[in-house]
Amino acid sequence: MAGSGFPRRYFFQGALLAGAIPRGGFGSVASLKAAGYKSPNEKLNLAAIGAGGQPASDLRTAQAGVENVVALADVDWARGADSFKRYPGAARYKDYRQMLDRQGKDIDAVIVGPPDHMHAAAALHCMQAGKHVYLEKPLTRTAWEARLLTRAAEQYGVATQMGNQGYSHDATRVAAEMIWSGEIGEVREVHAWSGRPGWPQGMTRVPPPAPVPDTLDWDLWLGGAAARPFTAGDEEYRAFVERRSGSSRSDNDFGFYLPFNWRGFYDFGSSLIGDWGIHILGPANWTLQLHPKYLMSVECIKKDPLPPFTFPDELAIRYDFGPRPGMPPVSVFWYHHAGGDAYMPPGMTLEEARKIPGQGPQVGPPRGQGGFVPGSGGAPRRPARLGYNCVFVGSKGYLGTSGRGEDVGLLPGKRWAEYQLPAPYLTRSPGAGAGSNHSAHCRDFIRACKGGERACSDFRIAGPFTEWLVLGAAAVHADEKLAWDNERGEFTNNREVNQWVKPVFRKGWEIRL
Repeated sequence: MAGSGFPRRYFFQGALLAGAIPRGGFGSVASLKAAGYKSPNEKLNLAAIGAGGQPASDLRTAQAGVENVVALADVDWARGADSFKRYPGAARYKDYRQMLDRQGKDIDAVIVGPPDHMHAAAALHCMQAGKHVYLEKPLTRTAWEARLLTRAAEQYGVATQMGNQGYSHDATRVAAEMIWSGEIGEVREVHAWSGRPGWPQGMTRVPPPAPVPDTLDWDLWLGGAAARPFTAGDEEYRAFVERRSGSSRSDNDFGFYLPFNWRGFYDFGSSLIGDWGIHILGPANWTLQLHPKYLMSVECIKKDPLPPFTFPDELAIRYDFGPRPGMPPVSVFWYHHAGGDAYMPPGMTLEEARKIPGQGPQVGPPRGQGGFVPGSGGAPRRPARLGYNCVFVGSKGYLGTSGRGEDVGLLPGKRWAEYQLPAPYLTRSPGAGAGSNHSAHCRDFIRACKGGERACSDFRIAGPFTEWLVLGAAAVHADEKLAWDNERGEFTNNREVNQWVKPVFRKGWEIRL
C-alpha cells in the first residue's frame, strides 16, 4: 500500500520541480511586459527555426489554431515546404539570423529545432534577442553548451521549454511522488535502456561528394561544425543501409547526413543517448535530483568497436552520483541494447514482473504507453518483454516507467494490482488529461510565455539534465572511468575527452554570453 505521506527530506525538491511563480507573481502581466511576456488573452507571434520534421510538429501544436505564425527559417526549403504552405502569410528565410535581425520586433517566441549541433547557437541568438524559446530535445549536443543555455535563460529572463514531452505526462510526476513517499525505499540504482537506433550507424567510409540540392544551403546546415563536402551516399552506402535495416530505403529516408541520419554522427548528435535517453531517464532525473553538481564519474562500461565518425550500435554507460539532500549515492545505467530488456529484477520471472492486465491504478491517459524499446523518431523497434524501459532499484522494491515516462508501475505486478496512489503533490501540466503529451507540453510553454508558471522542463531543469546526460556521449570516446569536476566543467583524468565536452566552433559561429 502507499506510504502515509512524504518524508520531510523530499519537500524541498518537490517545490523546486513543481513549478515556480513568475518573478512578479501570478497575474503580474504589467511587470512582465518588459521581458516580452503577454497576457493570457493576447495572441503570441511565433516563429520557427526548422520548418520541417519535429519542429514543424511543435509549431503546429503550439500554434493550436490560436497563435500567430509570422516567420519560418529552414536551411532546406524542400524540408520546410509543408509549413510554408500551412502558413502562407509567414515570411520565409534560410538563415535564422536574418529572420531575427529583420523581423525580431514582430516575434514573441521561437520554436527551435535544427540538428542538435546548432541547438545552442540558434537558441542563444533567440534569447539574446529577447525571445521565448521552445527547444527540441536534447537541449544541446555537448555539456558545455547545455550549461551556457542554462545561464543564458536566467540572464535574459525569457520563458523556455525543452521538447521532452514525457515531462508533461502525469505518470512521470506520479513516479516521483511514489518514490518520495518511501514506497520502494532508498534508490541506489537505476537501469534504463533503448534498442538499436533506427538510423544507420557504424559506417567506416564517407561516400564521394555529390551536388548540393538547389533547395539546401549546405554551409548554413553545417553552421558551427567543421566544413566538409556534401554527400547523399552512394551504392555502397545504400547497400549498407539495406543490409542493416533488412529493407530498402530511399535517399529521402536516409541520405548520408540528411534529413535524419545526422543523429548518429559524433559531430552533429549524441545518438540514442540524447534522442531517447532524454525521454526515458526523465523520471529518474526528476525524482532523484540528478544534477551535474552531484555527478562523480561517467564510464562507458561496454561498447561495440568504435566507428570512426558515428556512435556504435551497442553500448552501456554508468553515471555515478554522490549523495543528494535526503538521498543516498545512486548509479544510473544507460544501455543501447538491441536484444530487448536490459534489466530484470533478480529472482523475479517475467510474468511476475509485468503488470496484471486490468488491475492497479491507471495513471493519466493511456495514449503514448505501450512498453516498447524505442528506436528512432518515436517508432517502436521491437516489443519490450518487460513493459518498462526504466527500472528504479530500491531498498524495499522496484518501480518501473515506460515510453517517455508515460506509464508507471511497481514490480512485481501483483504489488501494483493492490496499490493505492499517494495524494498528488506536484503541479499537473495543463491539458495532460487530454491524451496528448505533446499538446500538453506545448501548452505548458505557451502558458509560461503569457506570464504563468515556469514550464515543467524549462532550462533551469533541462539544462543540468542535458549536461549530465550527454557526458555519456563524451565517455564513449574513453576506455576508463572519467572523473567529473563540476566547478571546472571538465573531466580531470582524461584531457583528450574534453574535446567532446566543449566543442570547437567554425570561425564565425562562436557563441558566448
